[in-house]
Amino acid sequence: MDQVFKQTTSAALKSRYDYCAGCGHGIAVRLVAEVIDELGLRGQTVGVLGVGCYSTNPVTFNFDCQFALHGRAPAMATAVKRLLPDRLVFTMQGDGDLAAIGTTEIVHAATRGERFTVLMLNNSNFGETGGHMAPTTVIGQRTPSTPNGRDPEIHGYPTRITEMLALLDGAKYVARVALDKPANIMRAKGAIKKAFEIQLSGQGFSMVEVLTACPSGWRLMPVESLKWMSEVQMKTYPIGELKVAAS
Repeated sequence: MDQVFKQTTSAALKSRYDYCAGCGHGIAVRLVAEVIDELGLRGQTVGVLGVGCYSTNPVTFNFDCQFALHGRAPAMATAVKRLLPDRLVFTMQGDGDLAAIGTTEIVHAATRGERFTVLMLNNSNFGETGGHMAPTTVIGQRTPSTPNGRDPEIHGYPTRITEMLALLDGAKYVARVALDKPANIMRAKGAIKKAFEIQLSGQGFSMVEVLTACPSGWRLMPVESLKWMSEVQMKTYPIGELKVAAS
């Protein structure tokens, strides 16, 4: 594992933790690093980061990373993968970055069957900017912009972007996982590894949606957030493999 994470003599960087207490993003970052380490691909990996709480990840990862404009990570990943087809290329994006600002980019990348992997961290709100409503905010969920709860008559319904992308012919592997308990965390790691392997085999587009807790945005304690994820969020976003194309 140590080889995947950057080594630094800076005490400030050694002690820093970029996420709020109870946030699941750190677990997701750990899983990605573990998979890349197990595949032995640190020197062949390029990560493309969207705009969100996870944008500090290049400080952690010891492999090439690029920043993209808000929602444009799939466009940049398309260019990187086409120019460097032997690389493992993935995007890491939030639900707002991917399912709101970047909807056009992700739909057309999947339609074309671009051979990179998308990891969408879904915490059902715009966590970085105060927790307001995102396309993935569930019905009844209270946010600063939906203080009485999301009302479908006013705000529309949650966007199940993963189900949408699974319908496209270019998408070869699509899954949704959750980071609410150890068993599901291990399943999440397996799905990320499988998505990477689908990419490396040249089959086409792969995606894993990762349900992750946002205690700050949800106004809950960390343990309560895990319970809310299991009992509320997963009713709208059930976990499992949505599409596994035959090789």
